[in-house]
Amino acid sequence: MVGICGKNGVGKTNLLDAIYYLCFTKSYFSKTDANNVLQGAMGFRLEGNFSSEDETHKLVCILRETGKKEFLVNEDPYSKLAHHIGRFPAVIISPDDVQIITDGSEERRRFLDALLSQLDADYLQHLIDYNKILQQRNGYLKLLAEKISTDTQLLDVYDKQLVVHGNYIYESRKRQLLQLIPHIKETYIQIAGIKEDLELNYESQLHKASLEELLKQYREKDRLLQRTNAGIHKDDIGIQLKEQPFKNIASQGQRKSLLFALKLSEFEILKSAKGSAPILLLDDVFEKLDADRMHNLLHKVCVENNGQVFITDTHCERIKEHMSKLNVGYQLIEL
Repeated sequence: MVGICGKNGVGKTNLLDAIYYLCFTKSYFSKTDANNVLQGAMGFRLEGNFSSEDETHKLVCILRETGKKEFLVNEDPYSKLAHHIGRFPAVIISPDDVQIITDGSEERRRFLDALLSQLDADYLQHLIDYNKILQQRNGYLKLLAEKISTDTQLLDVYDKQLVVHGNYIYESRKRQLLQLIPHIKETYIQIAGIKEDLELNYESQLHKASLEELLKQYREKDRLLQRTNAGIHKDDIGIQLKEQPFKNIASQGQRKSLLFALKLSEFEILKSAKGSAPILLLDDVFEKLDADRMHNLLHKVCVENNGQVFITDTHCERIKEHMSKLNVGYQLIEL
């Protein structure tokens, strides 16, 4: 376990994001690479050495001044950045991740896609292709509405392509959630310390009809609203507590417990599939979590886990105190 402590603004989160970047070829906190470039610079070079099973791999990411991004492992460049995803698995937990619970369905799909993309390279490619075709279809719906085009046959082509990719994604999500949901519920109880009436369900329009049927059924509505109203991009994970929407009645502690349960379940699934623990990145997890939940979380992370863990905090003594109670070895970096 590596603890990284220091005042706000000294770069603790940047260090975790650099590790994440080398695992996923992109930042966890910034949507555009330009936001990670030092002010006044034209690009950046990020380099790290990853060791696994007695092998050390040199990972390098270069963002050129032209905006082109290059990624190399042991000096060998990728033809597609997507080929790197899942090779060095990682899970990150940050304070803003509570949006997975409190915000719209897009956040929960992103969480699920991050897991499945690390497990299955084909899933990631289907997801990339689906989103690309979805964007093209929505663009064409706008052209139809503006009378720039009157040919609807192209919609048939888009629909056939969406069905191929959408069906693969739907079946993968359905299969994975059968395994993931029991993990989440069990881990939630361990962190919360009590058994609560928590339910999670995979919600999808494809439960009741095929994607091909849905696209036909919604076509007129799609043309009217100029966007695609049916598909796996509408999927969600329904979360209820005592038969009510979780986000409406859950306390802050319960939300935090569920967040950690989601992420640690992702961690366990990856660990089981890959044969070794993924890197676990915990950013300011001590904030707004009571002592019992914090102890249960760290026991799960540091005692039961045999992988690499990075934890950031503003208080060095707090890291030392918790690690001493757990009786685990750790390295402390003070920034």
